[in-house]
Amino acid sequence: MPTRPARWPDSSSTRKEFPLADLDIQLEETGSKGRYVYRPEGGGDEAEITFSRVSPTRIIVDHTGVPDSMRGQGVGAKLAAHVVADARAKGEKIIPLCPFFKAQAQRHEEWRDVVEL
Repeated sequence: MPTRPARWPDSSSTRKEFPLADLDIQLEETGSKGRYVYRPEGGGDEAEITFSRVSPTRIIVDHTGVPDSMRGQGVGAKLAAHVVADARAKGEKIIPLCPFFKAQAQRHEEWRDVVEL
């Protein structure tokens, strides 16, 4: 029987589901650095997308971090979509250096008005 990579839970895992519509994503920004963060109710691990501001209208997304406890639940994709929606609302452009974010942007043509590929 093949084994699964360590990050995949087995069928007996008690993994929490994260309904995408229910994620409360917060923006934290200090100076030229910032992050969009999701903290589940009740505490525990948090997921984030970090960025650097290079001008008043441009940010560089440089990292996406999703803990093992949230993997496979769409949390990273929801964070990415939130960053794009927020940038669009603010009239900002995104430079994607993070491999995950860049891959998401390549899959979503509707993000091209905001993400510089």
